[in-house]
Amino acid sequence: MTDYASPLRLFQPRQFEYGAGSAAQVGLWAESEGFRRILVLTQPAMARHIDRIGLLGQVTVFDGIHPEPDSDNLAAAVAVCVAAQPDLVVGFGGGSVMDVAKLVTVLRGNQTLADVIGPHRVAGRQNALALVPTTAGTGSEAGIRALVTDAATLNKVAVESRHLMPDMVALDPDLTMSVPPAVTAATGIDAMAHCVEAFTNRKAHPLIDNYARLGFSLVARYLPRAVRDGSDAEARAALLLAAHYGGICLGPVNTAAGHALAYPLGTRLKLAHGLANAVIFPHVLAFNQPVAVAKTAEIAAALGLRHDSEAALRDDAARWCADLGVEMRLSRLGASAEHLPGWAAEAHAIRRLMDNNPRDMTVDQVQDIYRAAL
Repeated sequence: MTDYASPLRLFQPRQFEYGAGSAAQVGLWAESEGFRRILVLTQPAMARHIDRIGLLGQVTVFDGIHPEPDSDNLAAAVAVCVAAQPDLVVGFGGGSVMDVAKLVTVLRGNQTLADVIGPHRVAGRQNALALVPTTAGTGSEAGIRALVTDAATLNKVAVESRHLMPDMVALDPDLTMSVPPAVTAATGIDAMAHCVEAFTNRKAHPLIDNYARLGFSLVARYLPRAVRDGSDAEARAALLLAAHYGGICLGPVNTAAGHALAYPLGTRLKLAHGLANAVIFPHVLAFNQPVAVAKTAEIAAALGLRHDSEAALRDDAARWCADLGVEMRLSRLGASAEHLPGWAAEAHAIRRLMDNNPRDMTVDQVQDIYRAAL
């Protein structure tokens, strides 16, 4: 069987809207579907923009989603959903908001979070789901996974199910115009990491490779522009599409060691997800080069990086991220050497991602990467 004949399953939303002003299509779609009770999940910074969705009927807004939501925050959102009894849930925000929105739609019934952790354990969805991303990063609107931090263990837990695929998605670059440069940079690197980690993955597939190439090439070309000028409409639109391509990559292939190493930085150090991935990205890209030579060369060419050695690739990739204004030293973000062994053990144990990495990584090698990033 050739790579092109390898089985692959993709899920897509029933309706997809892209372009300036497309958020308003959510309201039109909801009206055409007859949804009259609507719950919008968001964060305070975006709550004032909800009118752009054009929703009619009885609308309940919960703007209490945290930047790195845990199971307690999820439970609060579920409680609001149970009280509102919506026909439609709208996730209006970044990846954290969209992941919570996905989970809320399947947890307002009889299942608990513990019941659905892992693949294919969700019984069904209780209402329709629309997702409107307001950052160009996670691409959660394109995927069948949702992640949340377990409040008791501080570990990220993942739910995977076709029931997490939204019914409707609107990618409206106008909503991303006000994203600050630092957040634009970090979320853009996160989108690139999704594409790069899927591209070099042990589960890589030619169909997904094409989405990955499109994604990291768009980030390479347009992220510096969007950081320099947040009002650059072309750059904002391109990055939102790149993030969506990255989200498509996550469904059948997923990420690998880069995201595994980033998770403890989010749950323990409380770094935003995009920033955690940005700090780790150059190190894992270089680590994987010896076993993914041709694909790494493609990535390096798109970003304008040297790739004649692991050290040169790592240094250039770190400089590319730093030139966007990203702080790349963990020591300046609150980390210290005594944290590293525990984080290394935790990251190494995330086998659902580490087993995807093209090059095996020991606990000591994980710790070496953290130390190099310190």
